[in-house]
Amino acid sequence: MMLAWEAPDEETDAMFQKTAFSILHDDEDDDGGGSIFYSSPTQLAIQVDGRRTVGPEAFAKIAPACPAIAHPITVRNLFDALTNSTGGRLHFLIYHKYLKKLDQVLSFAKSISGGHRAPDLELSDDEIILDIYGTATTKPVLQHIGTSTWPGRLTLTNHALYFEAIGVDFSYGEAAVYDLARDLKQSVKRESTGPWGAHLFDKAVMYKSNSTEPVFFEFPQFKGHTRRDYWFAIIKEVLHAHKFIRKYRLASFQKSEALSVATLGILRYRTLKEGFHVLPAHFKTTLAFNLAEKLPKGDKILEAMYSQLKQHCPRFGGSQNPGQSNSDELTLVDPFPLSAYTMVTMGLLTLQKEDNPEERDFAVRDVQIGGTSSVQMALERSVGYSGRVEAARATLDQVKLEDIDTNVAVLKEKGCLLWPSGKNPSNLMSSCYASSTWYTVVGFGSCFLDFCLALLSSCYGTNIMGTCSR
Repeated sequence: MMLAWEAPDEETDAMFQKTAFSILHDDEDDDGGGSIFYSSPTQLAIQVDGRRTVGPEAFAKIAPACPAIAHPITVRNLFDALTNSTGGRLHFLIYHKYLKKLDQVLSFAKSISGGHRAPDLELSDDEIILDIYGTATTKPVLQHIGTSTWPGRLTLTNHALYFEAIGVDFSYGEAAVYDLARDLKQSVKRESTGPWGAHLFDKAVMYKSNSTEPVFFEFPQFKGHTRRDYWFAIIKEVLHAHKFIRKYRLASFQKSEALSVATLGILRYRTLKEGFHVLPAHFKTTLAFNLAEKLPKGDKILEAMYSQLKQHCPRFGGSQNPGQSNSDELTLVDPFPLSAYTMVTMGLLTLQKEDNPEERDFAVRDVQIGGTSSVQMALERSVGYSGRVEAARATLDQVKLEDIDTNVAVLKEKGCLLWPSGKNPSNLMSSCYASSTWYTVVGFGSCFLDFCLALLSSCYGTNIMGTCSR
């Protein structure tokens, strides 16, 4: 369908094939006919021409028709994540790899929610386990509260965080619950941890609310902090989803739809992490509520999303009392919202039999062929503003660097008075460009020390630099 959308006639099709072939020619047979993605590349090559690719427009139009695959708010960011190594064209093999990995992630989520390999937690009926990390023997999560540290297992659901400490017999204790649904003035930040409160290892997430003191969850990792970044992003997504629910006072089916959008987004995010080893962040994230919080005028996106929710299902049976929003109490009268209906078909969201006695036809209302939804229009305006923000930020950074260049040039002019022979003030610029905070601090400190010694030398007429070196 994507190929037909992008190239509806033979002339356009030939043009796209030629373009795709020139981009992907060097990447087709690197392994002598083998494929790193599939056990049977020959069969796939028969079914689909390996040189065929699609662009962002076709992917953005077709993929959101299946909410498990993509969401209209983040579909273009998902496309960018999948095509970051293929010149902005989506190859079928990469798309098939994404679908294959996504199916594995969804199956795992279903098995966990169904009780298989699930931790011993007291979950509510509409609570879904999104991810678990931490094992008793090899890779525990470290919880820091004050000066105490406990290894354990961390579980994220669509309502809360659960931490189970590991005992001396390698068994899990009673879980500590950190609520993400209620308005407790929660805040989640990236933090550094270390022994006795020292900030040495930038691998932790800090959770704080008005009912608990700051709690740090450290994700040990030999190199980098991608594991921490992943958990930080998905925890924030759940927090932002509940913030959206509280702001618009969503209940019943509307609340289930909002949580379903967040749940499917997190499962797709996990798919990218495990299948492609990428974690899109900031304006490129594939988490819908995180993106709306990041983008300028993102509140307009959420407002349009709420309006779309109201239009989807204006009448639902069952209780509409905001205090009763259990997913099992929904009565299906009109077509179910797309993300929530997808959760039902996957077995992650359950309806009572008396609420859904017969099969019904479900209309696809999120996909507007030939038109643009209010959510998409709000997103396009917001992305336009984000481009201006990034351009302004780049301009500001360039101005700062130009100011440093000007200041260094002035200091060079005064070099006979301030800089001793053999010293190069351009070291200041190299320290400004350093990516590491440690090297930047050391660089500025070194330049400042050289400046002070040079100033003393010029004042007292002695070579202090030479004296210090001796």
